[in-house]
Amino acid sequence: SCCGLPDLKGSGGSAQFPWDKVRLPRHVVPLHYHLLIHPNLTTLTFTGTVDIDVAVAQPTKAVVLHGKRLRVTGAAIEAGAGNPCAARDVRLLWHPPREQLALLSAEPLCAGHNYTLRIQYSANLSDSFHGFYKSTYRTQEGELRVLASTHFEPTSARMAFPCFDEPAFKARFSIKIRREPNHLALSNMPLVKSVNIASWLVEDHFDTSVKMSTYLVAFIVSDFKSISKITNHGVKISIYTVPEKINQAHYALDAAVKLLDFYEDYFSIPYPLPKQDLAAIPDFQSGAMENWGLTTYRESALLYDPEKSSASSRLWITMTIAHELAHQWFGNLVTMEWWNDLWLNEGFAKFMELLSVNVTHPELRVEDYFLRRCFDAMEVDALNSSHPVSTPVEDPAQILEMFDEVSYEKGSCILNMLRDFLTADVFKSGLVQYLQKYSYQNTKNEDLWDSLTNICPTVGTEKSELQGDGFCRRNQQSSSNAHWTKETLDVKAMMDTWTLQKGFPLVTVTVRGKNVHLQQEHYKKGVDSLSPTENGYLWHIPLTYITSKSHTVQRFLMRTKTDVIILPEEVEWVKFNVDMNGYYIVHYEDDGWDRLINLLRENHTVISSNDRASLINNIFQLVRIKKLSISKAFDLTLYMKRETQIMPILQGMNELVPIYKLMERRDMDDTEKQLKDYIVNLFKDLIDKQLWSDEGSVSERMLRQSLLMFACVRRYQPCVDKAEEYFSKWQKSNGTLRLPADVKTAVYIVGAQTSEGWDFLLSKYQHHSFSVDKDKIASALSLTRNKDKLQWLMEEGLRGDIIKTQDFPYIIVSVARNPSGYHLAWTFLRENWEKLIEKFELGSSSIAGIVTGVTNQYSTRPQLAQVKEFFSSLEEKSAQLRCIQQAIETIEDNIEWMDRYFEEIKTWLQKNQP
Repeated sequence: SCCGLPDLKGSGGSAQFPWDKVRLPRHVVPLHYHLLIHPNLTTLTFTGTVDIDVAVAQPTKAVVLHGKRLRVTGAAIEAGAGNPCAARDVRLLWHPPREQLALLSAEPLCAGHNYTLRIQYSANLSDSFHGFYKSTYRTQEGELRVLASTHFEPTSARMAFPCFDEPAFKARFSIKIRREPNHLALSNMPLVKSVNIASWLVEDHFDTSVKMSTYLVAFIVSDFKSISKITNHGVKISIYTVPEKINQAHYALDAAVKLLDFYEDYFSIPYPLPKQDLAAIPDFQSGAMENWGLTTYRESALLYDPEKSSASSRLWITMTIAHELAHQWFGNLVTMEWWNDLWLNEGFAKFMELLSVNVTHPELRVEDYFLRRCFDAMEVDALNSSHPVSTPVEDPAQILEMFDEVSYEKGSCILNMLRDFLTADVFKSGLVQYLQKYSYQNTKNEDLWDSLTNICPTVGTEKSELQGDGFCRRNQQSSSNAHWTKETLDVKAMMDTWTLQKGFPLVTVTVRGKNVHLQQEHYKKGVDSLSPTENGYLWHIPLTYITSKSHTVQRFLMRTKTDVIILPEEVEWVKFNVDMNGYYIVHYEDDGWDRLINLLRENHTVISSNDRASLINNIFQLVRIKKLSISKAFDLTLYMKRETQIMPILQGMNELVPIYKLMERRDMDDTEKQLKDYIVNLFKDLIDKQLWSDEGSVSERMLRQSLLMFACVRRYQPCVDKAEEYFSKWQKSNGTLRLPADVKTAVYIVGAQTSEGWDFLLSKYQHHSFSVDKDKIASALSLTRNKDKLQWLMEEGLRGDIIKTQDFPYIIVSVARNPSGYHLAWTFLRENWEKLIEKFELGSSSIAGIVTGVTNQYSTRPQLAQVKEFFSSLEEKSAQLRCIQQAIETIEDNIEWMDRYFEEIKTWLQKNQP
């Protein structure tokens, strides 16, 4: 029962293609895939056969599924045992724009019966970072080796085998892989047996998977080596890397064991597979991917050298592993029904990093960095081009665009706020209920809210009772941090305000005696921030506050546009959004800010370092929307001369450095220099105190890395002198001298300023013994003033030989931040747009990062005109990307900002110059 072969190539098929939507029909549902894949790492092609057992839900002549860049050589539909109606004269049609193919039978398939689709095909290994793709690495002797690995999320499983490539079509997978005897094949499940087909060919059979979505299927054919351990719960964990880096796998192995054990306990659901492999892939676009049982990582997100790696790299690796392992429950076991709710996967995995690493690696103090995320998300979420956490999407490019700060960072911040609001115990019981109820199924937003609503934890001493309406009421007398309001908690009504509308609220606080007047509005920066259509925006805000008289956190759920809180007595100051656990910003009317600025000046440690960081952030956000003068914000920064904690310091830099970067782009020499001096001067005492060593806690080490890098880039002489001294010793030793891990970046940056130093660094970049330093060296190389070298870096990053293409987005953005490189980066982006789209995919966060990273420091009208003109000249799909709207809005905002505040900053600096 085969096919009209002329149609197989699918050229003319679209006219009579039996389906006209992006989403697949529901008539036919896959139950089990039997997949045989045979890659050839010499010709860089692969062949495959897939048998898909399907159930027919309603009579149909057509079976529509996905396929992309596959050459089908045979297709058939076979009736299952006891099925009276066979398929006849099966034809194959293609619809390439929608990446669909259809098997057409002359007679309808009968409802209620099972069939098997059998398709043979071949394809090229992909040259990008998705589908079944080629990756390479060089051995220490310089030999180039090839491997093949997969990355399917969100819509690329269809590039490896024909399939129903949507998350709700869950099925089981039985996979066989053919390989040469000297290679090793890995997949989601453990190997069951290997069969020798010929002296030069082995067929590996993997165990049948649990029911899962296509985007989680994975396989790798390589010459990797591994190390393994068994967790307390009996799961075998292995780390796979290229052979010569296996000695850098021990940290990840220990972290993965601890984290998997933590999740099994926390979720009260055993990890359902016998093993979990973590593989470091030499070419990898994102940070990592949560394929069930075979998580994949870029090398820098998994490999750690205790001698050479920095504290920040240890933090990143731990967080990344925590993220992917959280997905084994959130995402893999319970999967969102469609990509519009991607945040259910990603916001959760991002949030669980905080929870799990806090318990398993307390020395990393992750709570110190969680805030940064919420500020980053707000940066994007304040733009008009933002989108709600849950947003309708259809085609692959729109789906990819969901993988952004809003789904990840904002998702994790609103979950953190919800946990703070419900208390940790209630939140956890709700999650467990959700995961248990929906295991191996797909969910929507409201399924989570339902699970979190009907919860009465029996934990602890707090009395709670389930009312007749199924809602939980808290006992009013219980500790103040537990009680909110007498009314029932309607989690859905509250959370819909955070997930179904974009942006976030600005809460304005006016203190009059004992009365605190509150008002909420939608915070929007940009020109049309007062568009009348959006008066409807209202949030249910779980407010928290402390005052000069009481450090007990008080709580109040604000559900209306305005409200009043009555304090027991008059206070000197009040600080809302304690520790910035809420996703909102606060403006203090009248003399509210002056009182807080005063507090910081007199005794800043009265409030927590997160509270200080949030004040720094909030005041600058209020300047953006003209609620406060820039002088007021600068007045607040004066206290930072005495600040020693990482969060407020990095936040201060994050607000101040971009301001002088804007000036740098306009060559405003005097003021720019004065501002630079002001910033260096603020942190000078702290910079001078830094030891050039690896001593101290992780936070202290990360702060050291940031401060020294900052000081050396701004040419602060004591820092430059010390770095030069280190660099010349290091160079004389031909790179064998051990530099302290956390000061390397500063040393490399200073060394790269001379031509010889730059060339020496490049030679070390290519040397295998510096593999964990590649990112640090790259950032130093991109800070040279030599334009030819900058141009070479970008070209090499795109070519992908000496510098891997996976690192190109990072390189071009670094070049764009360099005053000598921003014209070059923009020209490079324009001239290579097509190549970039081919490599990184339309809609991907890599493309978004490049577009916004190259343009976000522009602040002149000619620059804006250039950016608009180039992007509007592109074909429609590109021109409509969200990142382009974000870039344009950001430049408009910068222009307005500079026009408004430049003179005032100049005056303030002259008055406050030390």
